[in-house]
Amino acid sequence: MAERTVRRQARGLKRMAEILDAAESVIAEVGYPDMTTNQVAARAGMSPGSLYQFFRNKEEILDGLVSRYTDERQEFWAAQLAAVSPEVPLEALVGQFVDESVRFKSASPAYWSLLYGTATGDQLVAASQRLHDDIARQVAAMLRRRSPDLPEERALLTGTMALAMVKAVMPMITTTTPERSAELVAELKLMLVRYLS
Repeated sequence: MAERTVRRQARGLKRMAEILDAAESVIAEVGYPDMTTNQVAARAGMSPGSLYQFFRNKEEILDGLVSRYTDERQEFWAAQLAAVSPEVPLEALVGQFVDESVRFKSASPAYWSLLYGTATGDQLVAASQRLHDDIARQVAAMLRRRSPDLPEERALLTGTMALAMVKAVMPMITTTTPERSAELVAELKLMLVRYLS
């Protein structure tokens, strides 16, 4: 009986992950405001009724995606943070941060769509702010690890501004030619190094 319950729970978690994968795909194509649960259900290969057993509405799907992204990114940042020390050159730290942002933007376009948020819905704005705040805290922790004397409030403000710079430039980087993209990445790194120096 217990083994059957564990298998059922594992199948349920797998199905939830498939629904979130489908939602990611739909959001990347049409954006969160235009996403419907019917689109997500169709993309996940299930009926809307089956989807509702896991998520009652698109807001719950959004919450699931935000939780997933937050957990995944926290694992990434924890690994990055462990390698940061005062001896790490700022240029190397910035380079790694920008390169990972570009890689993650390509791999997870729905994440960035949610991170940018929209003025059309309080739910999405709140989700966007949660993602933004989490990244800013991770950047602030990285900055404090590199510069232990940096006050926590200053580190958070600096992390928030650094993230804002990356968010502002990222759409240009991912929608142009590879040559132009490389130029923009180099400029973004230079801008961040100068700001953080």
